[in-house]
Amino acid sequence: MKRRDFLKTASAVGAGMFFSNAWQPSAVAADTTDTIYINGKVITVDSAKPSAEAFAIANGKFTTVGTNDEIRNLATSAAKVVDLKGLTVTPGFNDVHVHPDTRYTEDTPYYTPWLGPDKVQDMDELIAVLKKKADSLPPGTLVTGTRYQDSKLGRHPTRWDLDKASTQHPIQITHSSGHVRAVNSFVMEASGISKDTPNLSSSFDRDPDGTPNGVLRAGASVRTGSTGSGPRPPAEAQRQAYQECFREYMRRGITSIGIAGSSDWQRYANLRDAETTVRMAFMSSGNVSSLQNRGVKYGDGDERLRYTAIKMFHGNSMSGNTCWLSEPHVNRPDGNTEYYGIRPSRSQDSLNKVFQEIHDAGFQIAVHSNGDREIDMTITAMENAQKNNPRPDARHRIEHASVMTMPLLERAKEAGIILVFHSYMFEHGDKLEVYGEKRLELVHPYRTAIDMGIHVACHSDSPIATASAMLLLHDMVNRKGENGKLYGGSQRITVEEGIKVMTLDGAFTSFEENTKGSIAAGKLADFIVLRKDPRQVPADTIKDIVVDATYIGGVNVWQAPADGKLEWWHA
Repeated sequence: MKRRDFLKTASAVGAGMFFSNAWQPSAVAADTTDTIYINGKVITVDSAKPSAEAFAIANGKFTTVGTNDEIRNLATSAAKVVDLKGLTVTPGFNDVHVHPDTRYTEDTPYYTPWLGPDKVQDMDELIAVLKKKADSLPPGTLVTGTRYQDSKLGRHPTRWDLDKASTQHPIQITHSSGHVRAVNSFVMEASGISKDTPNLSSSFDRDPDGTPNGVLRAGASVRTGSTGSGPRPPAEAQRQAYQECFREYMRRGITSIGIAGSSDWQRYANLRDAETTVRMAFMSSGNVSSLQNRGVKYGDGDERLRYTAIKMFHGNSMSGNTCWLSEPHVNRPDGNTEYYGIRPSRSQDSLNKVFQEIHDAGFQIAVHSNGDREIDMTITAMENAQKNNPRPDARHRIEHASVMTMPLLERAKEAGIILVFHSYMFEHGDKLEVYGEKRLELVHPYRTAIDMGIHVACHSDSPIATASAMLLLHDMVNRKGENGKLYGGSQRITVEEGIKVMTLDGAFTSFEENTKGSIAAGKLADFIVLRKDPRQVPADTIKDIVVDATYIGGVNVWQAPADGKLEWWHA
């Protein structure tokens, strides 16, 4: 069975549509019940009341949670009653680190070919997709593609592969990790890259004779020589394309996201104001002084869009196999047993200085680090900032925190650092085999960190992996690749723990645990309705559970079709 056919079998049966897409909560007094929901299996993620049958909502917030009888007693003649018919309810899931991107349809000139395995399954298909795009553009115009997976294709595409798509256009495509690219000979020649070009802090893959083969790692710099980049979408088309990305999040049970590095606050403010959308924690990619010059402080914004961390990079990629390690990569296809990854560009002193500025300004630090040597430097800089200027409960974050060690975990706990782990073994586990079985037992170590009392959160890093509530939960519980292999099985956690990680613990990352993340009186009424209870299905089918409905602030923002079919993969 081909992957695309396999993915289309992800469906569920049972409940049909009993929620109205048209219903919006009416404006009522704060002490009046708008809507009560009864006959549900409610996983509250509230330690004071872990489960319930029913709840009430008014003015976009939960007002009461309890038994059917307790909630029915609140009903007035004007109250709307929704019968959940035994379906499972959880708080809305919070994917705390994503990169929203445009979703143009393939029939528009603005579409960037998606090269993931749901669309492209071998090198010939990849070449054909890129050739079709090149044929639609004038010679010299840049052709791009995104999210190819070398482990599914069998290897990285080289310049020689991409030349088959076109030698008259510059072609540059991006690996699923976002940290590796492949370009054609047009780009290599325009950049003046040859056998004599040295590998400095970045990396050019090479053929056996030393010729760079067009695969570029980390910060390898090229000039495309492009005469253009295709038609530019008008502002409204671009807004709609971003909004479609947010609709995908909501269809898959995501009600809150962390925007992992952007300087364009206004883009997201426009999206927030245009229609009901996910709640956004905005991690700025700008520096402290630029934010201070604009009068921006931590927490500025509202319940829909709020300034939180300053996002930085210190390190490279786990799935792209470029992160910096204390022990070499193993099982590499090229047989290199002395490859430790690519060292970050900043020195420890430089990193300390930058972190101190962010810390002193009152912002969270959210830093991308994957390899244990990168993470060691990151923790050192965070420890240094706190030592120089103690700030209780700063909640600095390490994004990905992939290759951990016990000493690093102990230091993270002592420093109060949040570890924001990936959850992508199903999609990318096969890329991690170069790290070896022993090391994989402390990759994204949910079980160990939770047992140690470290604050953790989960993210897809979409579009690196798929922003899907049930797929993320599936991954934390199973730790298996699509190939069925187990990757770091000792780090599996329970369904209940996974739901908490994706809801209340996610809210903790942005200091919002008192306003969302659980189904409790006074909190924002963000919740999802599931066609099956993830605690009661075979673990390897959690990803196939259909999100029947998604609610944000009590508003029904997604309702699944009656046939229950919804692919969790990128559409």
